[in-house]
Amino acid sequence: MSTPTKAEIGRPLDRIDGRSKVTGSARYSAEVTPQGTAHAIIIGSEIPAGSVTAVDDADALAAEGVLAVLSHVNMPRIATEPHLIPSLAGTTAHGQSFFPMQDAKVHYAGQPVAVVVADTLERAQFAARLLRISYEREPATTTVAEGRDHAYEAERIFGGMIPGRAERGDITAGLADAEVRVDRTYHLAANHHNPIEMSATTAVWEDSRLTLYDATQGPTATRLTVAELLGIPPSNVRVISDYVGGSFGSKAMIWHHPALAAFAAQHVRAPVKLVLIREQMFDGCGHREEQEQRVVLGARRDGTLTGMLHHKLSPTSHFDDWAEPSLNVASQMYACPNYEGVYRLFKANTMTPTFMRGPGEASGVFAVETAMDELAYELGMDPMQLRLHNHADVDPESGRPWSSKGLKECYARGAELFGWSDRDPRPGVRREGNWLIGTGMATAIYPVYLPMNPQRARARIYADGHAVIESGAADFGTGVGTVMAQVAADGLGVSTDLVAVHYGDTELPNTVAAVGSAGAGAVSAAVHTAATALRDQLIAQAVADARSPLHGADPAGVEVRDGRMMLRDRPDTGETYAELLQRNMMFDAETLGSWNPPGPDTGHGMATFGAQFAEVAVDPELGVVRTRRMVGVFAPGRVLNLKTAHSQLMGGMLWGLSQALLEATHMEPQLGRWANPSLGEYLLPVHADIPDVRVETIEVEDRVVNPLGVKGVGEIGMVGVSAAIANAVFHATGKRFHELPITIERVM
Repeated sequence: MSTPTKAEIGRPLDRIDGRSKVTGSARYSAEVTPQGTAHAIIIGSEIPAGSVTAVDDADALAAEGVLAVLSHVNMPRIATEPHLIPSLAGTTAHGQSFFPMQDAKVHYAGQPVAVVVADTLERAQFAARLLRISYEREPATTTVAEGRDHAYEAERIFGGMIPGRAERGDITAGLADAEVRVDRTYHLAANHHNPIEMSATTAVWEDSRLTLYDATQGPTATRLTVAELLGIPPSNVRVISDYVGGSFGSKAMIWHHPALAAFAAQHVRAPVKLVLIREQMFDGCGHREEQEQRVVLGARRDGTLTGMLHHKLSPTSHFDDWAEPSLNVASQMYACPNYEGVYRLFKANTMTPTFMRGPGEASGVFAVETAMDELAYELGMDPMQLRLHNHADVDPESGRPWSSKGLKECYARGAELFGWSDRDPRPGVRREGNWLIGTGMATAIYPVYLPMNPQRARARIYADGHAVIESGAADFGTGVGTVMAQVAADGLGVSTDLVAVHYGDTELPNTVAAVGSAGAGAVSAAVHTAATALRDQLIAQAVADARSPLHGADPAGVEVRDGRMMLRDRPDTGETYAELLQRNMMFDAETLGSWNPPGPDTGHGMATFGAQFAEVAVDPELGVVRTRRMVGVFAPGRVLNLKTAHSQLMGGMLWGLSQALLEATHMEPQLGRWANPSLGEYLLPVHADIPDVRVETIEVEDRVVNPLGVKGVGEIGMVGVSAAIANAVFHATGKRFHELPITIERVM
């Protein structure tokens, strides 16, 4: 094999889609309007539990421009009952094991009970107000307080991927052996994703073939899921997702609206556009569930952990045992020999929760890392020293070596950047006027998820020296297209300027949905495989070509720079790709690359690690908490693009700030529905809330996860931030907060 150049990977390259987005030329799914497009509006249930007793659609159907009203009375029946499988599996990805309007039963507020279709959006909205739906209401359960007494221990969670109970050692003996114990219960509010672009689908039928312009993290997942629901071959469904305006997990699973758009388009025999309104994003795309976590830590006086108990209680839907995996990687953070983790669920009148940035890690690490800070103060130890003392040199769950780690380096660099050594550990002693100043830190961890099926990409190079790389992956704001170009350029040995990228279409080679920070690793591996295979194919052709300067050379001794194949020890001998192709009258050359991920048993523990630091100022009279500065240092394996990676990490850190101090979706128990489903009432940070943020990455070599050693950065930036801020608030005030968000009312 020849050696490629390594000039492009890692560069802080500007996003290739940046200009189209800032100039407005980018077309999102809701902006695709084929000729004759009709518009659909979803009507959600006004009750959280019960049934629809009547649908009076006479006035709506009589309104001008109305084409149809679909409800459980006339909605086509789905071909297959949905079954929950996480989108990372590469198969169907139903968001929940339920599809609406198949009967009159209502399971949660906002559940679709009707769809109105008209020739314009305004007429559909008007007709929706004319629809009269009657209900018979039943008692509902919607909050942890209401469901606590009906909880059960889950057998499996997270789409069946994770056992409901995990144990190692003897937790009873471990806690009995402790000289110091911390026993705390933490409560976290429900959260919703709120990307700028709301979920949208435009459905177009041409005879038996269906094209969906869908806002999705996984075009193939949409294709397979909708095909299964409609009972048609996946080959008859094409999904195009050129631009996606954010997701954070809301578009990872496939919810009801793509299939509803397809059913509606089939019914009215015209293209149909269905766009969720902001309120429907709160009850149509999943959420991070309200949860309660109990953590018990036992330790000896020298700080050695002897036992960790971590239990979680949360609501799930009537159809799925879903809980975000808050306990799992938290159990791998420290070398604790005795551990017990248990998920307890109760059936609630809610849709099935789903992935949300740091899905489980952001909540579970908050609980464990706040408890670790409390333990440090009980022991009189520096919080970082306690963590270093219990550093897990191998995976505590399996006893196997880590594929790569770098956590100690993250601690050291983060402490240096933050000035941790200058910290006075005493709470409540540092003041600046009316402000109490505090600092805190926490560990960050996120698992490395590997795809379960082959990942493919196509590489093509033309006789003029330009190249094209193709993959079906969606870019929902992370910069996937940009790193595809960089990886392809490195693999081929050409400049990124010569590489065009095509993605977001199921007609292109398949890659898995970009979820769980797995997208960069999966796509880069497929692109790398395709590009290097094409490079080696052309080198082999050159050394076999009697007219080539490289004729008869050992392919292993040939390298490529700037599109020119040359002998490594005699760089003056060689030729360009273009010269080879033109001489052989070839317009282009291409290859399909396929990366087969390692199986589930790699013989290693696999996770990404980092360290979070925060400084806060607290006004104890007004209850105001201001985060003044944050430092995050991470070891995500190989960094493909320094600029987009740091942007992702910073975005995650700021979301962690939001989780700590602002974000909460409140349930109205009497009505059984969300009380603040809008951006006017669901609090998010604005520029004035954002502190000085410093992000650094430490590259660690990883030869297990994929060919380029990429572990991903999309999730880990959020993990640990809320704990670092909560610990800083304690350091400032001397008061512990066990509930997120830490609001003004609680501080006062």
